[in-house]
Amino acid sequence: MRAQPKASHFIGGVYVEDDAGAAFHSHYPATGEVIAKLHSATPAIVERAMAAAADAQADWAARLPVERGRILQCAAQIMRDRNQDLSELETLDTGKPLQETLVADAASGADALQYFAGFAPTVTGQTIALGRDMAYTLREPLGVCAGIGAWNYPIQIAAWKAAPALAFGNALVFKPSEVTPLSALALAEILHEAGLPAGLFNVVQGASDVGAALVGDSRVAKVSLTGSVPTGRKVYAQAAEGIRAVTMELGGKSPLIVFEDADLDNAVGAAMLGNFYSSGQICTNGTRVFVARSVLRPFLEKLAARTGRIVMGDPLDEATQMGPLVSAAQAERVMGYIARGIAEGARLVCGGKSAGGWFVEPTVFADVTDEMTIAREEIFGPVMSVLVFDDEDEVIARANATEYGLAAGVFTRDLTRAHRVVGRLQAGTCWINAYNLTPVEMPFGGVKASGVGRENGHAALEHYTRVKSVYLGMGDVDAPY
Repeated sequence: MRAQPKASHFIGGVYVEDDAGAAFHSHYPATGEVIAKLHSATPAIVERAMAAAADAQADWAARLPVERGRILQCAAQIMRDRNQDLSELETLDTGKPLQETLVADAASGADALQYFAGFAPTVTGQTIALGRDMAYTLREPLGVCAGIGAWNYPIQIAAWKAAPALAFGNALVFKPSEVTPLSALALAEILHEAGLPAGLFNVVQGASDVGAALVGDSRVAKVSLTGSVPTGRKVYAQAAEGIRAVTMELGGKSPLIVFEDADLDNAVGAAMLGNFYSSGQICTNGTRVFVARSVLRPFLEKLAARTGRIVMGDPLDEATQMGPLVSAAQAERVMGYIARGIAEGARLVCGGKSAGGWFVEPTVFADVTDEMTIAREEIFGPVMSVLVFDDEDEVIARANATEYGLAAGVFTRDLTRAHRVVGRLQAGTCWINAYNLTPVEMPFGGVKASGVGRENGHAALEHYTRVKSVYLGMGDVDAPY
C-alpha cells in the first residue's frame, strides 16, 4: 500500500497503533485502490491523546510567544520544502488533481502557520485608567482544543486549526475525516520535527464516535469543526452540554450574482472556479449562479464552451484539471442530484454523466428555479445551477432565501452597486469580481446554518483565547461596614 503511514495515530510526539480499533481503508479515488489501512481510535487511544495534550499545554502557554512563533515558522518552512511530497499524498488521499494540491493545500497550511507565528508576539492586553486605581486585561489560551476535519481539504483544515491554537498557547487533539486520514499525520510529524513539544498536536483516527468522544471530554475547552450542517448541529448540541466554546465552518448553497455589466469572461471563469475546482467539493462554492436576463445567452455559450475543454484524467498528471469525487458514495450522491435536476425540469447544458469509476462530468443546468432540489440542497459535486433574474432587489431576496449563509459573490463593473449588494447579502464571506479566494489574512466563516465563529485573520484570536480582567486597587478599601 503506497501511502501506508507508520501507524494510525500520532500522540505525545510518536506514532501509536492499537489494533483493537476497527480497521478502515484509505482509497485512491481515481482507481479505488487501497493505499493505506488504519485503525479507529479506541477509548484508550482517546484517553492517551487527551492526557498528553492536558499535560503539555500549561508549559507551552507559559513560553514566550516569540518562542512559539519560531517553532511554527520552522514548521511552515518544512512544509514548503516538502510541498511536492505533501501534495502527492493529498492527491492520493482525496483524488484532487496535483495541479491543485501543489498550490492550494499544504501551501495554504504553511501560510497559516507562518501568519500566526508572526501574530502571536503581537497579542497584548489593555490598561484601563480608573483615576487612583487601574485595571488591565490579559489574553490567555483556552487550554485543550478539539479539532474535527473534513475530507475536502485535509491538511489545510488541520493547519488552519492548529496554527492559531498553538500560536496562542493551546494544545490540540485533531481528528481528520476517516475518508482522508493521511496528511494530518504528516503535519503532526512536521510540527514535532520543527520542535513542537510532545503532546501539543495529537492526531486520532476514526468516525463520528471518536469525534463525539473528543467533544464530550471534560478536558476540552473548545471545539473547532469543519463539516456538514447535520454534523454541525450534533456537535454544537454536544458541546453546549459542557458549555464549550465552538467554531463551526459548515455547508453552503452560495449565490454568485452576475449583473448585466459584468465582464462575462471573468464571471464565467469565477463560476467555473466556484463549481468545478476540487470536483465541486468546496463548501463555499457558488452553486446558485444568478445571471441577468440580458446576458444569459452569451454567458451560457461561453460557459459551455469552456466547460467542454476541462481536462479530466489521472490526478497525478499535472495536466489534469479535474479529478474524481472522493468516494463511490459521493459519486453516487452527485449522480442522484443530476437525475433529480433532469426530472424536475432543469435544462442540461453540458455534462450530466458519469465518466467512469468515481468521476462525474462537470455539469451545468439552466432554466433552474428556486424551488428545484438542485437549487436548494448542497450537492458537493461538479454541478452548477444557472438561474435568471431581472432586477437587483429581486436577486438579493432570492439569494438570501436559504438556510445557508457561508459565502456569496457579485460580478459588476459598478462598484457602488457591488458594495450595496454585498451589504445586503446574508453571508459570512463575500467576493466582488472574484471567487473562492481565502487568504489566511482574511477572516473566514459563515452565518445562519453555515456556522459560527471565524477562522484566520485577527478574528481567530477571539476564538482561541479568553480575556481575563484584573482590577488593581491603589488605596484604602472604601467599605460601608
